[in-house]
Amino acid sequence: MTPLTTVLSDTALRAGVWLTTNTTPSPSPTFGSYTGDEDLITPGWIGFAITFLIMAATVLLVLDMTRRVRRTRYRGEIRERLEAEAAAEDSAKPE
Repeated sequence: MTPLTTVLSDTALRAGVWLTTNTTPSPSPTFGSYTGDEDLITPGWIGFAITFLIMAATVLLVLDMTRRVRRTRYRGEIRERLEAEAAAEDSAKPE
């Protein structure tokens, strides 16, 4: 190590020790019981309705996506079968 890096690391170490020993911690918050209206901290029926609608839309979207993926896969399989049949017919034809 060069003397400069030694001095810099020593200074940084001393500053870190000084900061941890000479600072006072901030006061911790005190948690008490809530004395306000309980309806103000719950989602209520509107929150339930919105959550239900979001979940219903998600389920419907997943079902629709599954249907579309399945349809695409079946179309690909049918296309492969038709191509295989066409290739078999072409190879079976006498020239």
